[in-house]
Amino acid sequence: MTDTFTFSVTKTDGAARTGEIRTPRGVVRTPAFMPVGTAGTVKAMYPDQVKAAGADIVLGNTYHLMLRPGAERVASLGGLHPFMNWPYPILTDSGGFQVMSLAQLRKLDETGVTFQSHIDGSTHVLTPERSIEIQGLLGADIQMQLDECVRLPASEEAVEKAMRLSLRWAERCRIAFGEQPGRALFGIVQGGTVERLRIESAKELVGLDLKGYAIGGLAVGEPQAEMLATIEVVEPHLPSETPRYLMGVGTPDDILEAVRRGIDMFDCVLPTRAGRHGAAYTRFGRLNLKNAKHAEDPSPIDPESKAVPANGYSKAYLHHLVRANEILGMMLLTWNNIAYYQEMMAGLRKAIQDGRLADFIAETKEGWEKGERDLGDAHREIPADHAD
Repeated sequence: MTDTFTFSVTKTDGAARTGEIRTPRGVVRTPAFMPVGTAGTVKAMYPDQVKAAGADIVLGNTYHLMLRPGAERVASLGGLHPFMNWPYPILTDSGGFQVMSLAQLRKLDETGVTFQSHIDGSTHVLTPERSIEIQGLLGADIQMQLDECVRLPASEEAVEKAMRLSLRWAERCRIAFGEQPGRALFGIVQGGTVERLRIESAKELVGLDLKGYAIGGLAVGEPQAEMLATIEVVEPHLPSETPRYLMGVGTPDDILEAVRRGIDMFDCVLPTRAGRHGAAYTRFGRLNLKNAKHAEDPSPIDPESKAVPANGYSKAYLHHLVRANEILGMMLLTWNNIAYYQEMMAGLRKAIQDGRLADFIAETKEGWEKGERDLGDAHREIPADHAD
């Protein structure tokens, strides 16, 4: 165990790399998928299930925890790690995205954001300094700068204004963060899909000498091709010795293609939200267990999977649970999905280590094509909120 925050790359395959983030609370193997634990819980899962599935780190949501139960209360109870019985690394977002997407009324200026709670209408002010203070009270191992995220499509003028504000807020976050041994502050590259803005944002943030860098403002409505092109623009301007985090992404296909382009960290509500709505991610693609064709199917989702929900229950039973709106159905499918995502990340790490990433990606996509085609599902559905 270490008392510092470090990142090391152990192997590369093209732009892709595998490595380790070392923190006082444990090691995060990269590429890593972080299950989203918005309100101090990964919905419908026990913490030990999340860990056993292969997750090294989870994400907590600053906005939601700030409103309920409150950062000061969590701190008085020992911090988020013991509060949620997760002794391993935690990353917290800054709260900015939810302020933009959930707040009933908001006023944004140079100082920060004044908004009304979506819970009770109470007024709150979130500044860069307060965001860092909250994340420190929660005890987050990785903390994110406060930024302004613009939904796409948007005018270049609006995107540039938000990018420049985010850079000024990043500097204030760096000062507020100060020195926190064993913890890290990540900056967030903004700029929409405008190449010159993304490059400028990346270069300015790197000048702040942070311990990691995220690409934000994607998976907010743009086509996958634009998202991947933006990654290709930004990646050469980020230090190779720090982690790269693609925020709010994504589908299994998005993750494969982003890893191919050098991304190390991901989070998304998709596997947990899909599980609660009757969908299972598998080696054979995404299955909709609501479909009547599963009603009399005694076969499991995937007999070769190590995850109990995939190999220990029939599709017929899972279909019944989903149609009956039973809580167990939500729990089993969420567990299945988190396990599938973690199995995929382990496969990516091994493929990079073995120098066969392209083959692994091709084989994975070929497996998806063999499965059922849930044409009713939006393959790149956009969650209403990146917190789940």
